[in-house]
Amino acid sequence: RADTGFLMEVCVDSVESAVNAERGGAGRLELCSSLLEGGLTPSLGLLQVVKQYVKIPVYVMIRPRGGDFLYSDQEVEVMKKDIELMKIHGASGLVLGALTEDGRVDAELCMELLAAARPLPVTFHRAFDMVHDPMIALETLVSLGFQRVLTSGCDSSALEGLPLIKRLIDQAKGRISIMPGGGITERNLQRILEGSGAQEFHCSGRSSKDSAMKFRNTCVTMGASFSAPEYGLKVADVSKIRTLNAIAKNTL
Repeated sequence: RADTGFLMEVCVDSVESAVNAERGGAGRLELCSSLLEGGLTPSLGLLQVVKQYVKIPVYVMIRPRGGDFLYSDQEVEVMKKDIELMKIHGASGLVLGALTEDGRVDAELCMELLAAARPLPVTFHRAFDMVHDPMIALETLVSLGFQRVLTSGCDSSALEGLPLIKRLIDQAKGRISIMPGGGITERNLQRILEGSGAQEFHCSGRSSKDSAMKFRNTCVTMGASFSAPEYGLKVADVSKIRTLNAIAKNTL
């Protein structure tokens, strides 16, 4: 990658977004459902169809529900089963994370999940941004054998968390990849790449798209009242992703 510059990972929750991300120059996909909840485990159907449409690596999110990263024994059973199934159906890698109640990386559980995932590479997701001590957490992830960690620098966005992201990259010394993500846009990408020293980054590059529905029942919502608009879609936008890619290519 030294010669090709930065690797762009795009999170997607539809086949259309996956295709657009690849066309825009993404080097890797993070496949989820429900990006509005920060990304949950996608269906096997989605993985299989996405694999038919794209050639770039597809890392699959293993996250059984929204909310915190403290999992019950039954949720762990679901995660292990999902890992097994995603491996069988062609996932290139997996994305997961778990914490203890006091905000440390749950090393014991992560060890079990990593064992189930082998030989696939595994990214520790933004559960990292909820830890009590990021420097200690980073050492735990290195010793467990995670390939990378996705982080906003434990702040509201990767731009806000830039000072910590830089410290993490300096501490990692190449033992684990630190991938900035969270609110990355064409307006801040160059600052994040130049200010952090990261070699890869994570974005969604989405734009809103109106539903094609002509008949609309506006009285009904499918989820909680604060959920997404029923007649709005968000899709990875080829031109946004191309722009991000071009910025990365022009960053030294």
